[in-house]
Amino acid sequence: MLWASGSVASAQSSFEVRDVMPRGTMELGGAVGYAQGTTAIGNGSSSNRSAVFVLPRVGMVLTDPLGKSWWEGNVELLVEPLFGRFIKPFAAEAVGGSFVLKYNFLSFGRWVPFWDAGAGMIWTNLAPRIPEQSTQFEFVLETGPGVQYFVTDRITWTMGVRLHHISNSNLGDRNTGINGVLPYVGVSFFTPRLF
Repeated sequence: MLWASGSVASAQSSFEVRDVMPRGTMELGGAVGYAQGTTAIGNGSSSNRSAVFVLPRVGMVLTDPLGKSWWEGNVELLVEPLFGRFIKPFAAEAVGGSFVLKYNFLSFGRWVPFWDAGAGMIWTNLAPRIPEQSTQFEFVLETGPGVQYFVTDRITWTMGVRLHHISNSNLGDRNTGINGVLPYVGVSFFTPRLF
């Protein structure tokens, strides 16, 4: 809500996040991230796997606030398409998407820490040119923490990091998998409650 004072408009500074994110609220947004392969987890033969990802998102808050105290929060379901450009070990593309469940912690003022976990599928021409994978259709598992900061009562800055796993689930000749760390930043818009 904007208040006009003379010729200067200022945003109303106090609101409750739990009132902005009730059940039925839609989230529309996107993020950009950089995935860096790692051999710290799994049996990957090389950490020389890097990609830039574009992650649009559409989500809906599914629950009323759950719990009490600092862990009070709600559950959100996101559909997250993925467009990627691998830059190491050579140029390659990836396209696909995931369903992501996100738990939003609502007790920290304008800051909304969250933890999300998702699963999906991608197509990439990185395989079969690398030793880890032999198929171009792959499964994706991902999870990690993040935080959203409400700049206004509808717009947030988002940042987070995920463990990102790509695997063909043993449907091909080779499947060591590609594990990576994916930090990302973005922006989201929350609609008023739809139902």
